[in-house]
Amino acid sequence: MILVDTSVWIDYFNGGESKETNLLDAALANGTVVIGDMIFLEILQGFRNDKDYNRAKKTLSTLDQHEMLGNTMVAKCADNYRALRKKGITIRKTTDIIIASFCIDNQLPLLFSDRDFIPFVKHLNLIPVRPMKT
Repeated sequence: MILVDTSVWIDYFNGGESKETNLLDAALANGTVVIGDMIFLEILQGFRNDKDYNRAKKTLSTLDQHEMLGNTMVAKCADNYRALRKKGITIRKTTDIIIASFCIDNQLPLLFSDRDFIPFVKHLNLIPVRPMKT
């Protein structure tokens, strides 16, 4: 199973073609994609057109869904943020901290194109779906 970050989903729904969207397409065909509630929310917030919104909501609702934050994850997210800050790395979005921390805690590979996840891979053992160039 893999989790897919919002940025990849946005490209996918906008018809963009990249290595990440191709991997997402293959994972959807194989039934190996799960979605987190935070990601589901971010995706749905981005639709302006009701038809596209309803289509995406229906499609994404078929995936296994996970609660990403909850009480037990709060301290883990804060710990991960602080560990990166001590290395001089500031993550720009709290949502990215939650997504990365959830994946690390559950040993769930993350498919992403957002560079804010790279420090989590390098320093906190986030598993990328796509091997990173070093």
